[in-house]
Amino acid sequence: MSIFLQLLVNGLLLGGAYAIISIGLTLIFGVVRVVNFAHGELLMVGMYAVWMLAQHLGWHPYISAVPVALMLFAAGALLQRFVIQPLLSSEAHIQIFATVGVSTALLNLALMIFGADVHPVDVTFGTEHLQLGSLNVSTGQVITFVVAILVASGLHVFLQQTFTGRAFRAVAQHRYAASLMGVNVKATYILAFGFGAALVGLASGLLAVQYPVFPTVGQYFVLTAFVIVVLGGLGSLLGALVGSLVIGLIDSLAGYYVSPDLKEVVYFALFLVILFVRPTGLFGLGRGSE
Repeated sequence: MSIFLQLLVNGLLLGGAYAIISIGLTLIFGVVRVVNFAHGELLMVGMYAVWMLAQHLGWHPYISAVPVALMLFAAGALLQRFVIQPLLSSEAHIQIFATVGVSTALLNLALMIFGADVHPVDVTFGTEHLQLGSLNVSTGQVITFVVAILVASGLHVFLQQTFTGRAFRAVAQHRYAASLMGVNVKATYILAFGFGAALVGLASGLLAVQYPVFPTVGQYFVLTAFVIVVLGGLGSLLGALVGSLVIGLIDSLAGYYVSPDLKEVVYFALFLVILFVRPTGLFGLGRGSE
């Protein structure tokens, strides 16, 4: 029983790591209606930035998360303004190819600059383990989980209570109607993309404590994030959070009871079953009007 409880706790804490990445991804799709295939590479850039700040300035990744989030907000805003925005009237596959091109460019740039070496961030705080009765938990995972819940809650309040948040929701529902009501759609797209990228920057500081940095680290996380976003429902904040926790639990339980090598097969199988029963995902309402 204690092993099962440990696996449940591990799964929920792992889901917290997935949640921050997935929430940023679903925010971008929900508002801009673009599937950002460069999301993983933005995470990789953020983790390298955190590692460099730790190496050269001695900053702890949790401190670095703030300036890195601001940096990636700017990078996301520029990506939307100069890469995605000129293609908004194009077919969806053209926009996807553009983000794939950015992804490939960033990945190869990282390989050119840093090589394929693995770079751990050497810190103490965040790597300790706490013994809670029969349970053993990592402080870094607990912090990441708490931050994920706070981010999801804060973003919900932001979307419901602020003018900018309501503009996000209006554009997500019908961008032309929103523009008739005085919403600056292009500026809203830039802000939404920037916020989504900033969440990846925040995740960079949290994850750099637990995982080493290497050029394909973003792909390791973002493939699962795509599964989570589609599973929860494209554009659904609640779906991204619940989907992250579900996938985290499946990852932990299947890794122990089935096989570590087959845990992805288990949650991809569940993913396909759920989409067969409910194509819009657990909380998806379908695509908003253009």
